[in-house]
Amino acid sequence: MTLDDIDDRTAAEVFRRLVRHLRHRSDAENIDLMGLAGFCRNCLGDWTAEALDGAVTRDQAREAIYGMPYSEWKAQHQSQATPEQLARMAESLKLNPPA
Repeated sequence: MTLDDIDDRTAAEVFRRLVRHLRHRSDAENIDLMGLAGFCRNCLGDWTAEALDGAVTRDQAREAIYGMPYSEWKAQHQSQATPEQLARMAESLKLNPPA
């Protein structure tokens, strides 16, 4: 089986499960996700907005991912990034494929 063999209904279910998992794991900060995997909740929101081709704004798509406005989530769950976290993120982003 390949990724393209997964039907859209199943893929959507998996995506929603991932988003719910990330909502539950607010201890996994975006900066750490970026440092490890080169993507974060904001990326998921931005990719959602892009896939909807202008039907929603980035802020609206991010709210769908966070379950609340990003500014609210940020105030509740996000701490100031350390220089080490920022450096790890910068190195991780170099590994991402071109957009």
